[in-house]
Amino acid sequence: MNKNTPMNKFTRNAIVAFIIFLAIAGIFSLFNTPSQKIEEIDLSRLVEQINNEEVASIKVSGNNIDVVLKDSTKEKTTKETETSLSETLVNYGVDTEKLTGIEINVKDGSTGAFWGNIFISLLLPLLFVVLFIYLMGRQLKGAAGQALKFGESTARMLRGGKKGKDAVTFDSVAGLKEAKEELYEIVDFLKAPEKYLRMGARIPRGLLLIGPPGCGKTLLAKAIANEANVPFLSMSGSEFMEMFVGVGASRVRDLFNKAKKEAPSIIFIDEIDSIGGKRGIAVTSHEEREQTLNQILSEMDGFETDTRVIIIAATNRPDLLDPALLRPGRFDRRVILNFPDLKEREAIIKIHGRNKPIAKDVDTAELAQRTPGFSGADIFNMMNEAAIYAAKKDKRKITMQAVLFALDKVMLGPERKSHVLSKKEKKIAAYHEAGHALVNHLLPNTDPVRKISIVSRGLVGGYTLKLPEQDKHFESKKEFLDELSTLLAGYVAENIIFKEITTGATNDLEKATSLARSIVTEYGMSNLGPITLGKKNKLRFLGIEGQEERNYSEDVAKKIDQEVFRLLSQAREKAEEAIEKNKDKLDKIAKRLIKKETLEREEFEKIAGEKAKDTKHKATRD
Repeated sequence: MNKNTPMNKFTRNAIVAFIIFLAIAGIFSLFNTPSQKIEEIDLSRLVEQINNEEVASIKVSGNNIDVVLKDSTKEKTTKETETSLSETLVNYGVDTEKLTGIEINVKDGSTGAFWGNIFISLLLPLLFVVLFIYLMGRQLKGAAGQALKFGESTARMLRGGKKGKDAVTFDSVAGLKEAKEELYEIVDFLKAPEKYLRMGARIPRGLLLIGPPGCGKTLLAKAIANEANVPFLSMSGSEFMEMFVGVGASRVRDLFNKAKKEAPSIIFIDEIDSIGGKRGIAVTSHEEREQTLNQILSEMDGFETDTRVIIIAATNRPDLLDPALLRPGRFDRRVILNFPDLKEREAIIKIHGRNKPIAKDVDTAELAQRTPGFSGADIFNMMNEAAIYAAKKDKRKITMQAVLFALDKVMLGPERKSHVLSKKEKKIAAYHEAGHALVNHLLPNTDPVRKISIVSRGLVGGYTLKLPEQDKHFESKKEFLDELSTLLAGYVAENIIFKEITTGATNDLEKATSLARSIVTEYGMSNLGPITLGKKNKLRFLGIEGQEERNYSEDVAKKIDQEVFRLLSQAREKAEEAIEKNKDKLDKIAKRLIKKETLEREEFEKIAGEKAKDTKHKATRD
């Protein structure tokens, strides 16, 4: 917690009050605690001491009598209320001649008692009241200060121009070549805006980074600020929002004012869709959010031509943004970031391994082949998990085995060691995965098998991993049809060997049915011809899947179902034919899996033979 928060101020004030209370109590105790213990005697004992000439002095204060003996001993007693000291002593039989040698002082005790009572009953409570008012004043002052700061932005400011291994530059961002070329212009403008202004070019108002999570949007924004050597003010969209109306708009104003004072500078707003959503939609309409968005729109439009402030925003949901944000003059440029390709993944793996003790057996090219669809954040997570695994095993370096273990953990989850299969279940799982691997290996338009395992991980009971040698951007109908046969191969193998099927094929059947329907309704690869049926979400490249909007009749729906059934039936027949012809290989692969639980590519191909073609990657999970 920050040291200036109200809670810490209250805690400090309470401690101060407690210390002052102890000090006052200590002072009060000094006034009321005698320096030495005084014996209390009765009047007959005092008369006896006077007659024996042992008393040096007597001090009378009201009815209290303080006695000092000749040997310096102090004593105290009390006299009768309405009689004088001499009268009291005579009544008790004192020799009046003995009193002549004693120093006697008589004082009226009412004044001392009065001021003592005043101190106890009035002054001490008054001190506590004054202390309370003082502390409450400080507390209220602090609260007022906090209230005044409530509308200030909470932006974190970073200074550009950093150097060293921890500095974020374009060189430390692997891949994203086209995006970086677009951003170099922004850096050049911030460094030398004059040459653009001379040509009458308008300063870019804003830059919108669009891409799936973990692909480097925030990293690129930091690289721009560092390369341009300018201040970088960073906030998340959700940080503008509070329970009080008007705070979001106030924070926007404060953020832009700070940026203008630091100009040239960069404002970075992460997850801008949280405040930049479309206005006027009943489900998402919110007065405070819309006020905040309106303030952002007015601030961006209010920039003067020579204002050297650029706003960069990041989102993975551009479909939710208000059109006013996306018009020219606000976010002038949009940079699309996607998952890294093969070469970019290899470069990212090397970057995340720079500050780690990597063993010589780590093959970055092979790891790049094993990680299609991984974002930069996924690769960082994989390398970090590998370092954790190596440290746990007390290794001096991160080996290839550690990285492969981390890869399986990131892709499929941790091993479920408590999930122990019976002998029968283990045999079923082995034949199921052997069926996937063998059919995939025998068909010509599939990727080679890289790994087979019946070790339970995460939500899967086993998996068959297929590995491409290079990334693909297009897939053919033949590849889809062979993929269908591979997906159904586990189901077919179970039926052929055990004459029954289990729930282990559930996930395969879901994938096969979905792929067959896509072949018919999206790709135009069925007997229905070149037609797309049902509107799909246009942001699939961001990992966003929406529900299909049906735009066809019941008659067409029936034809779609018939085509899906036809494709799945053909795929099943092809898988059955491949397994029946190579049943001996299926048995060998399954038996080896039962014994070892995991097979790598080399050992698998010793049984199944070599595969001629490598093109794409996919993992079949159960």
